[in-house]
Amino acid sequence: YIIQTGKALPFQCLAVTFTNKAAKEMQERLNSMIGADNHVSWLGTFHKIGLKILRNHPEKVGLSSGFGILDASDQERLLKQIMVDFHIDLKDNPPQYILDQIQRLKDKGLMPEQAEKRCESDPLTLKLYKAYQERLLATNMADFGDLLLYCLELFQKHPEILTALRKQFKYILVDEYQDTNIVQYLWLRLLTNPEHNNICCVGDDDQSIYSWRGAEIGNILKFEQDFPNATVIRLESNYRSTAHILSGASGLIAHNRN
Repeated sequence: YIIQTGKALPFQCLAVTFTNKAAKEMQERLNSMIGADNHVSWLGTFHKIGLKILRNHPEKVGLSSGFGILDASDQERLLKQIMVDFHIDLKDNPPQYILDQIQRLKDKGLMPEQAEKRCESDPLTLKLYKAYQERLLATNMADFGDLLLYCLELFQKHPEILTALRKQFKYILVDEYQDTNIVQYLWLRLLTNPEHNNICCVGDDDQSIYSWRGAEIGNILKFEQDFPNATVIRLESNYRSTAHILSGASGLIAHNRN
């Protein structure tokens, strides 16, 4: 609708979701409606869009062009090497647990120095987080958590880049907003142009299920505070569940404190 009514060109729309599968289906649906020639190049997962931004400015965050992305097994292998170098017992301190703690800090948008200043974790995790980030930079690598974390650093230290992106993205559209974490929330807030606040978030505060991986339900609960002139459109028809399931779920949700 935005493109067909001339409100913005395809490259002026930013649309983010959580999974590659959802992004692929969205792209296919869009192509069938507006034609592949009008390809919306800024549609994808949070991490894919974050990577695209970083590829344009790697040197601004200490990386070089062509930097690599570590997968989960490589992350664990790297952390194990660092722990062995520090003579830290791997049985008493499982690397996967430490990695999970590091990822939680990244989900909160905290670099090692910030996390240390706020005492956000135990001393060992903070020490390893710092060494882990230094080793990543030294080998021109990043992990998935860095793709948004470095974007925050980029936006905060180089406001001219943020200003250019804000001017480019006339409309921002977000899927499954209830499952965003803090770093995703900050990323979206920074990219939204305060002159017009054209951000549209779809979500359901009764359906947040990802707190275990850093999702912050407060993001959707305070949306109207963050954007005081926001219009709320309630989608209250359910086409997916039977009446029995709906009445059971509604009976339970009625007791939610928030």
